Amino acid sequence: MHTTPRPLLTQSWLDLAFVHWAVDPADITPLLPAGTVPDTLDGATYVGLVAFRMHRVGWFRLPGVPYLGSFPETNVRLYTVDASGRRGVVFRSLDASRLIPVAIARTFLRLPYLWSRMSISRRADTISYHSRRRWPGPRGAHSRLTIRLGEEIEEPTALEHFLTARWGMHSSFFGRPMYLPNTHPRWPLHRAELIECHENLVTAAGLPEPCGTPASVLYSPGVPVRFGRPARPGGTPAPARGGAFASEANLLPER
Repeated sequence: MHTTPRPLLTQSWLDLAFVHWAVDPADITPLLPAGTVPDTLDGATYVGLVAFRMHRVGWFRLPGVPYLGSFPETNVRLYTVDASGRRGVVFRSLDASRLIPVAIARTFLRLPYLWSRMSISRRADTISYHSRRRWPGPRGAHSRLTIRLGEEIEEPTALEHFLTARWGMHSSFFGRPMYLPNTHPRWPLHRAELIECHENLVTAAGLPEPCGTPASVLYSPGVPVRFGRPARPGGTPAPARGGAFASEANLLPER
C-alpha cells in the first residue's frame, strides 16, 4: 500500500471527458521518452484527448491556489511502460487557459504546456469543451468536444481500466528519464456519447489524424490528486495488470 504523505503537488481534476482512439504502436514509438515503450492491450495502444477542469493546484502541503490554480485544460496523451514495469502516460501537449501556470510548467517541469483560450459549459447531461491555442503554437490549434453523459460504470471493462487506471507520468528532465507518481481515489466513471468532435490537437502533437469512431468515450465527475516526488529510473515495478483500484480509503498506486 502506498500513499503520498509529502506531496510535491496537489490538485483536483473535475468534469473530465476521456476520448480515445486506437493507434499502431509503431506510430508512437518515436515520440516517447527514452526508456519507455508503448503500453498495449491486445496488441493496440491508444491516443487520448482528455478535457477537464483543473482545480486549485497547490505546492507541497500549501492550500491550492483558487484563481491561478483553477482553469480548463485539454491534453493529448499516450500510454507507456518503462523497463521497471511502471505504467504511465506521456503528454504530447497540455493546453491550459492560465498563462502563469503554463509558463511555470514549461520552465521548471519541462512539460509541453500551451496557453489557450478555453471554456467549459454544461446543460443538463451535456458538457461542451472549447479550446483555441494562443502560444507558443501552432496558433489556432483547437478542440471542440461535446459529450452526453450515460450510465454509471460499476465494473470497468479491460479497456476502460487500461485507459484510466494510470498512476504516473513518464517524461524527461534535461535529457534524463523522469517518472512522476500520483495517487488518487478510484475514478467514478460514466460511459458517454460523443455528440461533437472537431479538433486538430492530435495532429498538432505529431500524431496521425484519428480515424473513425473513438474506441472509448468516458466521463468522470473527478478526483483529488497528489503527485509524489520524481522517482529514480530503477524504481519499484508496477503491479500486474488487473490489480485493485485505488479507493477513497485506500490509495493504491496501481500502474
